[in-house]
Amino acid sequence: MPSHVSADRPAAQPPGRGSVEALISQTRRLKGDVNAVRRDTQNSGSDPEERWQRALYDLALHQLNDLDEHLAQLRDGPAHPPPGVETAPARHPAPASGSLLSRVGSAEWNLLTDEASWSGELYRILGHDPAAPALTLDELPALVLDEDRPRLTAMVTACLVDAKPIDGEFRVLRPDGNVRTVHMMGEPVLDGDGSTASMWAVLRDVSELRRSQRTVRETRDTMQRHHRRAETEQRLAVEFQEAVLPPGRGALRPPRRGPGTLDVAARCLPSGAGGLLGGDWYDALELSDGDTLLSVGDLTGHGVAVASGMTMLLGAVRGMAMAGTQPGQLMSLLNQLLDATVQPALGSAVCCRYRPATRTLTWAQAGHPAPLLFRGGTGCALSAPEGVLLGVTSGAGYGQAEVPLEPGDLLLLHTDGVVPGHSGADSLGALLGLAPRFGAARTAQDCVRAVVEEFGESEREDEACLLVAKVGE
Repeated sequence: MPSHVSADRPAAQPPGRGSVEALISQTRRLKGDVNAVRRDTQNSGSDPEERWQRALYDLALHQLNDLDEHLAQLRDGPAHPPPGVETAPARHPAPASGSLLSRVGSAEWNLLTDEASWSGELYRILGHDPAAPALTLDELPALVLDEDRPRLTAMVTACLVDAKPIDGEFRVLRPDGNVRTVHMMGEPVLDGDGSTASMWAVLRDVSELRRSQRTVRETRDTMQRHHRRAETEQRLAVEFQEAVLPPGRGALRPPRRGPGTLDVAARCLPSGAGGLLGGDWYDALELSDGDTLLSVGDLTGHGVAVASGMTMLLGAVRGMAMAGTQPGQLMSLLNQLLDATVQPALGSAVCCRYRPATRTLTWAQAGHPAPLLFRGGTGCALSAPEGVLLGVTSGAGYGQAEVPLEPGDLLLLHTDGVVPGHSGADSLGALLGLAPRFGAARTAQDCVRAVVEEFGESEREDEACLLVAKVGE
């Protein structure tokens, strides 16, 4: 087979799964053929040429087993890859392709004359001076790492004493300081009375193969650890969210009822494909003076740290609203809070304070989509007061707006991503297009259900929150 590639020949493309399956089938058929021929040589005599051929069959089977394993890894890929984590490249490049014999040497030790004979390639593998005499079996352990010497001794002893074949690995320290892993296979050669007269062996340098296998194993283990950590973070983030957000299904009804009070419902819409939980929130809370707090927001990022930051912001919103802080000032204080945190973060939010006695909505926003107001079968976005993203700049000012509401009015607050694949004007137009359905809805929960039916519950790339408040008669 030629070792070069024509300059005008297109580069090979990575095989698809079907191609890999075909290669695996071919490899396994070839293994069966080689093994059948190998069995036919089992009863061959002790001629050196026949022993060499038998050893090459054994080595070919080892190579085919390695190829089978690597093709299976290529087909299956690393186990459980986490959202956002890529496979690490090998730290050691694979050796250039070469013939099987380029990494294989042979040796024979005559026990009667104590002579040793090595092939030239074995000298190169072990880093031994070709002009020096080959090492005897007693001298060979001097090249082997201390922790591997017992293994070599046991293999050689079993071969010489019990006539067992040798098949094992050990590491050698070459004179240049490099450590190489050597796979040794051999057999005893018996004389006429059944005594061991000599021992022959084939030694293969498998250092790069073992290093590659080790790299694959370490990479797989690392990815599995990342996967387990991501699963843990996701579980903690969900627990944070469930602990602080109001129930995500059904109506959120403030305990006090009367003219002008709100019928409120909300839903947290998860991301598809098991994406990590982000920092979206919604809230509806009756305050001590009878007002109702409505808020939605989003802290950038994903994972447990972001979910923890979200709980901090939501707690701050509730606490300041309970203390009577108006929405504009509340946004300024939230911005200071994010600016003072150890982990810098950006966030957007809308905070509304609704007074039932006057049916008045006072609200502020920080870089967030404005609430949508639906009335009489049509809808529009409220004109937004001044407000930049939370955490962008210290000392930012936030405006405040006041809107009179009427019985039957419906407010829709949401975070980005409610309409999958759309943002900005496109998302706004899609939501406003639901005005006729909202006009026919009896409750806030019916409106939430209409949004979910129209845009789905889990097809979006990122999670989103939706809150609907309907003004009572």
